[in-house]
Amino acid sequence: MATPAAEPLPRPAPPAAPRPAAPAPSRDRWRRKVDFLLSVIGFAVDLGNVWRFPYVCYQNGGVKGFCCPLSAGAFLIPYTLMAIFGGVPLFYMELALGQFHRVGAIPIWKNICPIFKGIGFAICIINLYVAFYYNTIIAWALYYFYSSFTATLPWTSCANPWNTPNCTSYLGRSNVTWTKDSKSPAEEFYMRRVLALQNSHGLDEVGGIRWHLLLCLFLIFAIVYFSLWKGVKTSGKVVWVTATLPYVVLFVLLIRGTTLPGAWRGIVFYLRPSWEKLTSTAVWVDAAAQIFFSLGPGFGVLLALASYNPFHNNCYRDAVVTSIINCLTSFLSGFVIFTVLGYMAEMRGVEVEDVAKDKGPSLLFITYPEAIGNMVGSTFFAILFFLMMITLGLDSTFGGLEAVITAIMDEYPHLLAKRRERFVLGLITVCFLGSLATLTNGGSYIVKLLEEFGAGCSILAVVFLEAIAVSWFYGIQQFCSDVKAMLGFTPGIYWQVCWVAISPVFLAFIIVSSLLDQPPLTLFDYQYPAWSISVGYLIGASSFLCIPVYMAYKLVWTPGSLKQRLAVCLRPEKTKGELPLESVFPDWETILASEYLPALQPLQYLLKPFSKCKRKSREGRPQTGSQLALLGVQSAADALGDFQSQHAVLSGLRKSAGS
Repeated sequence: MATPAAEPLPRPAPPAAPRPAAPAPSRDRWRRKVDFLLSVIGFAVDLGNVWRFPYVCYQNGGVKGFCCPLSAGAFLIPYTLMAIFGGVPLFYMELALGQFHRVGAIPIWKNICPIFKGIGFAICIINLYVAFYYNTIIAWALYYFYSSFTATLPWTSCANPWNTPNCTSYLGRSNVTWTKDSKSPAEEFYMRRVLALQNSHGLDEVGGIRWHLLLCLFLIFAIVYFSLWKGVKTSGKVVWVTATLPYVVLFVLLIRGTTLPGAWRGIVFYLRPSWEKLTSTAVWVDAAAQIFFSLGPGFGVLLALASYNPFHNNCYRDAVVTSIINCLTSFLSGFVIFTVLGYMAEMRGVEVEDVAKDKGPSLLFITYPEAIGNMVGSTFFAILFFLMMITLGLDSTFGGLEAVITAIMDEYPHLLAKRRERFVLGLITVCFLGSLATLTNGGSYIVKLLEEFGAGCSILAVVFLEAIAVSWFYGIQQFCSDVKAMLGFTPGIYWQVCWVAISPVFLAFIIVSSLLDQPPLTLFDYQYPAWSISVGYLIGASSFLCIPVYMAYKLVWTPGSLKQRLAVCLRPEKTKGELPLESVFPDWETILASEYLPALQPLQYLLKPFSKCKRKSREGRPQTGSQLALLGVQSAADALGDFQSQHAVLSGLRKSAGS
């Protein structure tokens, strides 16, 4: 009897193929080259150019009768040297890094030196601190802008409810006696009407929120949100107004200022050199700090903005041009400021160095409004001036927040890439809530504290470590090779020496000098208490601590011996195969267009039946079957990782298409 055949055992099901990760959305790019240039210029040229550079010259004047003022004539020497050997090289470095690696301030360190990734987190925290107080200053300007729409400006008269018996106005009057207790109408409007400092007793009792300032701040953040929510495509349009309008206004104010009585006194004070002051260390520290804070390396903004550039964009030329424009704008602003200071000194019958009592934003909200109030057509010039201040501030806010947005979205692309609008809304909300304390009656004291410690030595330390990490750990030769891949030429010996030695030395010099020389922190007549200085140090340390904390985390969680861990942590995590194709093979677009795509034309006949079949790309644009096939060729080459394999697969496809 035949034995029935045994049933075959069921074959185990093959393991399910792992689902491929969702492809990261393609990166935005600037629509036009000029959009990028205006964005960089708008970030670099901010409110600090209008008041910080002129006042650095002003504050180095010393005490009347004790020493001669430094003035711009001599100050330009250390300022120019610091720009040439410190600020501009680091400016160039950040643009090149952002353009080559095409990611923000956090994930870029995977490609450079992973153990320094904490620098990216520190940059984001610093930018948040800046957003907490900087937008409040813009809100003050917006309130002034609103108050300017009157026939008689409110800061030109002493007959207002907020004025005191010390209010002294010389508008339309002669032989006015100006004493040490005298307050101008502009000063009382700023301190008593806008800030309401009389209702605060310092940081111990800041009082309630100023609701008109709350509304102004809300409007500012609304403008910021709708300028950033769609990325560089929207912000690139906005900067056409915000980056160009300030120059028109500056030239108008300069022409008007030079026609004022006593303007020549301010210009002489501004340009008269005093060479003996160049032996003072403080002068060189001020010059170095001014150029670094003015150009803005270390804030991550240049990395973010350059990451949306085409790979072969000439970032070297961009760095030189925008740096020159920035420095010339500072110099031009000095003339605009000092013509007004000379005019005020003439009206009050005092010396130029005795006009302004407080540096910082007060120069913009007291000195300038007072001078404008005494001009013919004061309403027109006031509207123009405060509109300029708003646009200057908005440009810098766009840059600072875009640095945070780009850094975090590039770090978590699969989570946030399709949720940019909601993420930007959440970030703006955090910044708005963080700014509420600066809107109180004593909010200006908090603004001053954040200004001094939020982005003081901490940002200088970040730039210092960034220069060390790129030049020493990533390697100056590798970095120069990256620049050559983009531009076609290697940076000269001057740039290499600056990146490796001179710029880090300058930064170390500023940091040490700043830490050793800490003058008492004051605002108007208020002396900051000791506990507030401790809080300030904690604010500064909170961002910088991200760097050593991440270093410790990276070393602890990396397997192997200490030597092996250090080797892994100091070596770039991403190989060339994981970088963008153009970073590995700079000429891929040219060769693909000129050599491979023509050879693939015969595929058009094979794909013709599918040419009407369409689907939407990630950007929402319909793509035909032919376009999808050609994109597939590029994607296949991307997936292979190294240039030789990419060249091989494209050559194979070329031969197949030819046959």
